[in-house]
Amino acid sequence: MASAPASTDSVTVSGVTYSAVDEGYFEKRTLKRTTGVLGLWGIGVAAVISGDFSGWNAGIGAAGWGGFFIATLIVAVMFVCMISSISEMASAMPHTGGAYSFARAALGPWAGFVTGLAETIEYVMTTAVVIFYSAQYADAIMANLTGGFALADHGLIWVWWLILYVAFIVLNSSGAESSFRFAVVVSILSIMILAVFAILAIASGSVDFSRLFDITPEAGGTTFLPFGVGAIFFALPFGIWLLLGIEELPLAAEEAHNPERDIPRAGTVGTVTLLITGLTVVILNPAVVGANALSTSSEPLLDGFRAIVPSSWAAVLSAFALVGLLASVQGIIFAYGRNMYSLSRAGYYPRALSLTGSRQTPYVALIVGGVIGFVCLFVAQYGGESAGSIVLNISVWGAVLSYLLQMTAFVVLRRRFPQAARPHRSPYGVPGAAIAGLIALSAFIAILLNPDYRLAVYAVVIIYLIALAVFALWGRRRLVRSPEEDYALSESLRAAGTAS
Repeated sequence: MASAPASTDSVTVSGVTYSAVDEGYFEKRTLKRTTGVLGLWGIGVAAVISGDFSGWNAGIGAAGWGGFFIATLIVAVMFVCMISSISEMASAMPHTGGAYSFARAALGPWAGFVTGLAETIEYVMTTAVVIFYSAQYADAIMANLTGGFALADHGLIWVWWLILYVAFIVLNSSGAESSFRFAVVVSILSIMILAVFAILAIASGSVDFSRLFDITPEAGGTTFLPFGVGAIFFALPFGIWLLLGIEELPLAAEEAHNPERDIPRAGTVGTVTLLITGLTVVILNPAVVGANALSTSSEPLLDGFRAIVPSSWAAVLSAFALVGLLASVQGIIFAYGRNMYSLSRAGYYPRALSLTGSRQTPYVALIVGGVIGFVCLFVAQYGGESAGSIVLNISVWGAVLSYLLQMTAFVVLRRRFPQAARPHRSPYGVPGAAIAGLIALSAFIAILLNPDYRLAVYAVVIIYLIALAVFALWGRRRLVRSPEEDYALSESLRAAGTAS
C-alpha cells in the first residue's frame, strides 16, 4: 500500500485543516497488493457486464432503436477518450482515491470532496440497481423451481436484497485476492453467456433486423428515429449504463502489483471487451424480440433467450442471466468499498469507515455502503415508486457528474503541471478529455431536463446540500495527510517529467 507519514501537527491549507493522527493510524488502514492485469480486467468488466443483461433497453423506449444506437456510439467515444485520460491520471497518482484524488490534485480539497461524493453516489446506487434486478431474476428462478411461489408476490422481494447484500459483502470482506479471482470467473462466464446468446440467435434464424424498427413513429419521426433527432439526447444515460463502472479501476491502485502499467492496460482491454458485448446485445436482442417489446422489458436478455429456445428452459436461462448480474454486484461493491475507504482515510468521511482489519479489506465501508443502498431500495420500492428506475437514475446522475469533473481535472493537470511525471499518457490528450467532458455534460443536462429523472435529481441535490454543510462545519477541519492528500500538497506534481 502507498504509505503516508502520520502527521504530528495540525496544518491549514486551502481552507481545510489537516489534523494530527497517531502513528498507528495508517497501520489500521492497509490494503494488500494481490493482482495484475487479469484481476483488474476482471473487476472492471464484472462491474459493468450486468448492463448488457438489464436496464439499457429503456433507451429504446426513449429514442427508438436508431436513436439509442446513435446514443450508444456517442457514449462509446466518450468512454474510449475518458478511460485513456483516467489511465494517465491513475498512473501519475496510483492511490486508491481515484476520481477524488484526481480532482483534489487539480482543483483543491472542495472539488475533491464533490467528485468523491459523486462517485460514492454512483457506486452505492449502482450496486442497489444491480441488486434490484438480480433479485427479480432470483425470484423468477425460485418461482420456476417451486411451481409458482415468488417472494415478490408477497411483498417480500427485500429478502432477496438482504441475502445478496450480505453474501457479497462477506465475499468482498474475506480478502482482495478472492474478490479479484471471483470477478475474473464471473466475468468470463458472463461473456460466454452473451456469446451463446449471439450464436443461438443467429444459428436459429430468429434474427430479423426489421424488428429493430417496429416502433410506430410519432409526428415528424421516421422509422429509424421514431421520436426525432432530439430524443438521442435523452437516450445518452441509458447508453452509459452499458459501460458505467469500468472507470473504477484506479480504485484498485493500492492492490495492484504494478498500477502504473496494469491499470492502463486493463482499462483499454476492458473497454474493448465491453464495447463488443454491448453492441452485440444492442443489435441482436431487439432483432430477436422486437424493439417495441424489448423497450419495456425488465429482463431483456432473458426475453431474448425465451424467443430462441423452448420455454421449459426458463429456470436454466434465468440462472444464466443471473450470473451476469451477480458479476456486477461483485465489481461495484468492490468499487464503493474502496471509494469510501479512501475518502474516509483522508478524513472527508468519518475515519472509522477506512478501518481494514486482519483481511486488509475495508469491511466497515462495505457494510455501511450496503446498508445505505438497502435502505434506498426499500424506501423507493415501498414509497410508491419503482426502485429500479429511481435508483438507476440517481446512479447515472452521480456517474456523469463524476465523469465531467474528472475530465476537467485532466485538462487542468495537463495545463498547470505539464512537467509532472506521467508513466502513461493518453494518446488523445486534452482534445480527447474535452470531447469526453462535453459528452458527459450533455448527458448531465439530459438528466436535468428529463422529467423522468426529476425525483433522482431532487434526491441528489438534497444529498449534496447536507454533505457540503457537514463538510463545511465539521469535516474540513479533520482531514488527514493520506497518500492522495500528500501528492496534492507535495512537489510531486511539479516533478521533472515529460512535457505535454
